[in-house]
Amino acid sequence: MALNDIADIRRTLHELGALPVHRDRILRAWLAGHPLETGTRRRQTADFLPLAVRRVLPQIEETLAALARIHAREDSADGSSRLLLRLADGQTVESVRLPGDGLCVSTQVGCAVGCTFCQTGRMGLLRQLGSAEIIAQVVLARRLGPVNRVVFMGMGEPAHNLDRVLEAIELLGTMGDIGHKNLVFSTVGDQRVFERLPLGPVKPALALSLHTTRSDLRRTLLPKAADLTPDELVELGEVYARETGYPIQYQWTLLEGINDTDEELAGIARLLKGKYAMMNFIPYNPSEGLPYRRPAPERAARMAGILHQQGIITRLRQSAGQDIEGGCGQLRARHV
Repeated sequence: MALNDIADIRRTLHELGALPVHRDRILRAWLAGHPLETGTRRRQTADFLPLAVRRVLPQIEETLAALARIHAREDSADGSSRLLLRLADGQTVESVRLPGDGLCVSTQVGCAVGCTFCQTGRMGLLRQLGSAEIIAQVVLARRLGPVNRVVFMGMGEPAHNLDRVLEAIELLGTMGDIGHKNLVFSTVGDQRVFERLPLGPVKPALALSLHTTRSDLRRTLLPKAADLTPDELVELGEVYARETGYPIQYQWTLLEGINDTDEELAGIARLLKGKYAMMNFIPYNPSEGLPYRRPAPERAARMAGILHQQGIITRLRQSAGQDIEGGCGQLRARHV
């Protein structure tokens, strides 16, 4: 029984005689991290599920549980937990429980963008995740604690697995009890994202990986990203921000001596002044074998302060799990 996609689950249940109300009840129980036979306070599931469904439900539950199992876990002093998850075919991906009730999930095994400062980018793309495999990361995390915010910012480029990622977002936003603005689609930028995201019933918040205002440097740092200049990316983001009412979250990994210059600060001010946006500065999380370094804390704080003075909302974030070398792909790299 292969249930890698949400459509597979719905089809299997339909073939067993489950009506939409039955399928929705089972999916809601799964999304909450509860046993699939969980009913309501007034009605037990066994009272209304078709007999054929009840007979196969244990097998379905076992198959869904096998979509993602914890292979390794490292807890950080900042309250985050990085989970290395083993998939049913033996491949592994990472997800991160963030301090509070957030979760960062993966959408691919590996990544084809090849960002030069990312461990995941070094491994290339091994395969896509199914929409149910993406949801399984949320289900597993909810068994460890509450999850009310999901960031599609783990291993992989969501735009390169767009149909399955949007299917997962729709389910989480309609049955998973997660507010639409708390579903964050993170991408390096792709024309298809700006065409498809406004059309869905659930419109997620958007995080755009900018990292530089220079087209030449962007091509160097993100060698296989779509051929959009920083100016084009910001203009597309602004249209989506105004349509949804959510500010664009621009992501900027701070690399010492590369994109922490005064020239870049001036470029950010030019691009974002007056835009419905916020800048997230994320000091680089050092990774073995890569030549980049994190700027001094004073430099990062000064950059955020300068942008604040120019009216640009700027947050200086710390990468989760720095004490356990928790950057994207690092835990998988150590185990592989």
